Amino acid sequence: MNRAHFEHLMAAAAQVADEDELVVIGSQAVLGSFAHPPAELLASMEVDIFPRWAPQKGDLIDGSLGDGSPFHTQYGYYAHAVGPETAKAPDGWMTRLVAVEIPPRPASQRRAVALCMEIHDLVLAKLAAGRERDWDFARVCLEHQLCVIATLLKRCTRMPLDGSDIQHIETGLRSLGLRNCR
Repeated sequence: MNRAHFEHLMAAAAQVADEDELVVIGSQAVLGSFAHPPAELLASMEVDIFPRWAPQKGDLIDGSLGDGSPFHTQYGYYAHAVGPETAKAPDGWMTRLVAVEIPPRPASQRRAVALCMEIHDLVLAKLAAGRERDWDFARVCLEHQLCVIATLLKRCTRMPLDGSDIQHIETGLRSLGLRNCR
C-alpha cells in the first residue's frame, strides 16, 4: 500500500460510514507519521480502522470496503473495521494520534481525517500481538530511525499487559536496540 491508496481508502471509508474522523491502528498507521516509509512496512493491503465517534459503523465499512468486497477486488486493498479495544497500546495512545487530512475525492466535499497511531504506540501495539512479523516491523522502524528505543521502553511499562508479557517485550526491544546501535 502507498500513501495514495491509503488516502483513497480513507476517503471511501469516511463516505461509507458518513463519519469524518477515522482512527487507524494497524501497520498502515505508519503512513500517518511518514508519507514514504520503508517499503518493508507497507506490505499489508489492509487498513485496520474504526470511525472515531461511532465505532459501531465498522460493519458498514467491512461490508462495502472489506476483504473480498467489490472495492477490494477492483483496487487490491481493503479496510478491516476494528474497535478501539483492539489496540493493546500504552495508556494515552488516543491522545497521541497523528492527524492526516484526506483530500476530498472528485465530486465530494467530505474532508476526512485519518487519525493514525503515533509510531511508538504503533510499534508497541504490534509487539503486544506477539507475531514474528511484528518484531520485523519493529526492527525496520529502529533500523530506519523511525522510532527511539528509549521511548519504546518508557511506554512499554504503560501497556495493558501482564508483567511477564511486558518483560518479554522489553527484553526483545533491548536486543533489537543493541543490534541497531552497531
